[in-house]
Amino acid sequence: MESVGDPREGPSTERAFEVKPLPPWTEQVTGRAVAASLALGAALSGVMMNLVFTSGIIPSLNITAGLLGFFLLRAWTRLLDQIGVPRQPFTRQETAVVQTCVVACASMTHSGGYGSYLLAMDRRTAEKTSTLDVGGANVSEPTLGRMVAFSFLVSFVGLLAIVPMRKTMIIRHRLTFPSGSATAHLINSFHTPHGAMQAKRQVALVIQSCLGSFCWSVFQWFYTGGPNCGFTAFPTFGLEAFNRGFFINLNGTYVGVGMISPYLINVSMLVGSIISWGFMWPYITSKRGIWYDANLQESSLKGLNGYKVTTVFGAIAMVLGDGLFQLVVISLRTIHTMRRHQLAAETLRSFSDLDAMPRPVLSFDDRRRTQVFLREHIPSTFAIAGYVVLALLSSVAVPLIYGQVRFYHVAAAYAFAPLLAFCNAYGTGVAETNFSAQYNKLVILLFASWIGVRSGGIVGSLVICGVVSSVVSTASDFMSDFKTGYLTLTSPRATFVSQVIGTAIGCVVNPAVFNAFHHFYDTNTKKAYQAPLAKLYRAIAVLAAGDLELPQHCLGISVALFAMAVAVGAAREVAALNRWRAQHYIPSVTGMAVSFLLVPAVSIDMCVGSLILYAWNQMDREAAQVFAPVLASGLICGDGLFSIPHALLARYEVTPPICIKFLSREHNELLDAYLQERAKSR
Repeated sequence: MESVGDPREGPSTERAFEVKPLPPWTEQVTGRAVAASLALGAALSGVMMNLVFTSGIIPSLNITAGLLGFFLLRAWTRLLDQIGVPRQPFTRQETAVVQTCVVACASMTHSGGYGSYLLAMDRRTAEKTSTLDVGGANVSEPTLGRMVAFSFLVSFVGLLAIVPMRKTMIIRHRLTFPSGSATAHLINSFHTPHGAMQAKRQVALVIQSCLGSFCWSVFQWFYTGGPNCGFTAFPTFGLEAFNRGFFINLNGTYVGVGMISPYLINVSMLVGSIISWGFMWPYITSKRGIWYDANLQESSLKGLNGYKVTTVFGAIAMVLGDGLFQLVVISLRTIHTMRRHQLAAETLRSFSDLDAMPRPVLSFDDRRRTQVFLREHIPSTFAIAGYVVLALLSSVAVPLIYGQVRFYHVAAAYAFAPLLAFCNAYGTGVAETNFSAQYNKLVILLFASWIGVRSGGIVGSLVICGVVSSVVSTASDFMSDFKTGYLTLTSPRATFVSQVIGTAIGCVVNPAVFNAFHHFYDTNTKKAYQAPLAKLYRAIAVLAAGDLELPQHCLGISVALFAMAVAVGAAREVAALNRWRAQHYIPSVTGMAVSFLLVPAVSIDMCVGSLILYAWNQMDREAAQVFAPVLASGLICGDGLFSIPHALLARYEVTPPICIKFLSREHNELLDAYLQERAKSR
């Protein structure tokens, strides 16, 4: 949008809205905003559930939620104007409320563990990781009632944990929270004439790409009437590469995620796929009869199946190596940044009497936003007391739902969770670095070894992981929403209430959506829903509990991958510190590790998305920056929306009518001969 203001202060956004009255917080959370949030939250929860079950990669929903929320409310208000029904003015604060509510609902698919720690408890994931023999109390099926109760117990605590820190992060340290700031600027631009026209074009592109992706998914389904059938199994690079998972299926979700994800992540995943599926697996297979007995049953952990578990542990070693290294780095950076801010403040105070250094003068926008942000504050005593009460309630109730944990396990988790929440929120505010996944793995390691395998330590550690994850992930997302509210003059109370409403909706919607996906995951023999994070989390819990006999050379492979992860992370940090050009070409260890658990087709499709974005940037960089995330969101939403009817069709055993399969010349000749013999016999 075109900003106006005093040239001496620089361009101003708030002066453009100065003539418009600021509604009280009770008029910012409206019935139509809640209705729009419910519809969008349910739809995007289905999309996100599809992502956590397939790739485990979760893109930011802030901009998509703000865009779709603006479109729905704008369409509703225009309809009321056309039929002559009086209405409240449509404000940017209302759009921010919808965005906060929708993100709170849909992001629970990740923080609620529906594709990670909750799914890691069930029998099917235990089978996929060959740890079903570690059964009994270490397997727990995620029933609907149990998930709803657990979500309501743990999902609201994180909101209260971060509230006392909002002034420190947003007013005192003025952290940027990049995704929250970008969403706020987008919402501000929507409510100007130029921004409204651009939003209309973006919404049109979202709808078109969503419908196109949905129709493509439906078209593909009709030709998948058997195993390895359809255009999703097209042997792009030949049958030998196809048998190892290297092919292109143009899945809308993966192509869209590839357009949103950084180039480095997508290329890193492709590198990891080549290392694991192109070299490591063929090499291990060639050692049949040398490293392991060739006559062992396929399900034996001492045979080839044991090395499938080794692949999971190799990915764990890489993730832990990178995660522990990054935890040390982010801790040192956080301490350094806070110390620098403290020294700057002390320097200003020491020279204030002599006027040796002028105090920074806030712009009109900053003064206006700070005034609104502090005026309708949320008392810290309310937040602290609420956190203590909800933590005590969870400490008593969670062991009743999951008998593998005791009240002191839950209480211990809530004791240190606020510290992790602060560190994670601070890192998110500085550079959009969310390390909640690394904290989750660390919690699983600690509590699995504490509880022990005989007492159900595998499930117990995953439950505690859920307790901590709900606090840490929710806190960073909520603080980002506070930043959006700060930049759009949305009341902190309205932001808090909308977050509570969105979380409550998510506690009901997400378990219901999960049920359909879980049945498909449980019964489907194809590789559509691989749930890589669930396998990863369970394997970490089994390893920490110490009740899994690893095959020969597994430990050596894992140690080598751990060392490689630390070395690559250190090389990237040194290159970034010295501003070497090589820093842009050093792969991401986590991206490589995730690809160990996914078929290579996923990383190839994501690289196709990167190629589309690269070509678009070369042709028209400005248009690509504005519309590429919108196109990617539409592709993800279209494929994700079809995943719900797809899961229901599979649940009721509806088989597609056609099977297209690609065969080699030799197999095709054998098939033709067989069909000719059958025809003669008739």
